[in-house]
Formats: sequence, C-alpha cells, structure tokens
Amino acid sequence: MLIEEIMKTDIITLKPSNTIKDASTIMKAKKIRHLPIINDDHHLVGLITERDLKNALPSPLLKVKDDNIYEQTLDKVMIPDPMVGHPLDFVEEVALIFYEQRIGCLPIVSGGKLVGIVTDSDLLYTYIEITGATKPSSQIEIRVSDRVGILHDVTKIFANHHASILSVLVYSDAEHEEQKILSIRVKIMNPLAIIDDLRKEGFDVLWPNMPGINRL
Repeated sequence: MLIEEIMKTDIITLKPSNTIKDASTIMKAKKIRHLPIINDDHHLVGLITERDLKNALPSPLLKVKDDNIYEQTLDKVMIPDPMVGHPLDFVEEVALIFYEQRIGCLPIVSGGKLVGIVTDSDLLYTYIEITGATKPSSQIEIRVSDRVGILHDVTKIFANHHASILSVLVYSDAEHEEQKILSIRVKIMNPLAIIDDLRKEGFDVLWPNMPGINRL
C-alpha cells in the first residue's frame, strides 16, 4: 500500500508570518496537533506541532502573563526543513520512519510542493483496516513449522469451508525459532468447524483455545 492511498490531502496550513496565536487558535478549533508551514509557492518550509506551541508559551501557572508572546511569528518557533515523505513511499516504510524517528506526523511532498500529510493515527487506523478488525470476523492463530508451502496447506483448509480470509499476519514464535505464528482473520463468526479440521491435520491452533473448542 502506498502513502498516497492514506494521506490527508485537505491540509490546513499557515505561513511563516502567521503568529503563535493563529496556530493555537486553529489547532484548538480543528482539533489537530500538526500544522505544515508553507510559503507563497506552496513549498513546505517548516512544521509546527502542539508540543512546539507548549514549549514556546509561558506556563499557565505564572501570575504575570506576557501576551506579546502570542504575536511571535511562526518562523521563530517552527521546525525548519522538516523530514518529508513522498506519495509513492510504501506505508510500512513510513511506519518504520515514525518508529525510529519518534515523530507524530510526516508532510508529504511531490514536485517540491506539499500534497498531503500522514499522522501516527492515520498509520494506526490503516493497520486496523488492513487486518480486517473493523469487519465482522473471527481470528485464528496457528503455530506452524517454518517451511515452504505451509501457508498453502493451511489456507486450503479455509478454502474447503468456503471461508473468506480477510488478512494473514506472519510473525516469529518467541519460544521456538524454527516455527512461525499465523494470525488469520476470517470472514465468519463461528470458525469451530475450521478449527476442528486444522487440528485433525495436525496444526497447533493457539487461539481460540477454550474448553470444549473441539466439540462442534
């Protein structure tokens, strides 16, 4: 999946000449935490975040308040030349950037101009959508040997039950290096017959794993 498929293109922006008061007012009204700063040519020149504003403003505990700080222009407090992404970047690569750089948003630039923005919330929701968790479904986790063709052998059982698979996640088994865990979300509310056949074929079903699960 590409970033252009999930990025927001209806972007609220400000100019470097706008003030802290402008940014604070817009963030509160629109309930957003990030504002790209652009010049007259729509080129990205900076980024202002909710944290930047908090750091720039005096503590609300102070008895004497300096209202002049709100008139300070954003070019004095913004993050200049922020890290950016491209519409054709892969979502998983951008997610890695978010994790490694500990950022909350990434402006998306193409042809030198700002065309979108992606936030950590966008990435989280995309993951939820990809897994199919928003649809009526059941999740089955199976421990399997790490060998060629194992996924085909498992999904063949689902096909025999005419069960539509929404997603398949594969991750390492923390206790057994030579094995993998398949987390399969299937578009069916009662997967007991599938689980029974999986176990008949010798597969180790980890979840669901409740008393009586094998009795149909």
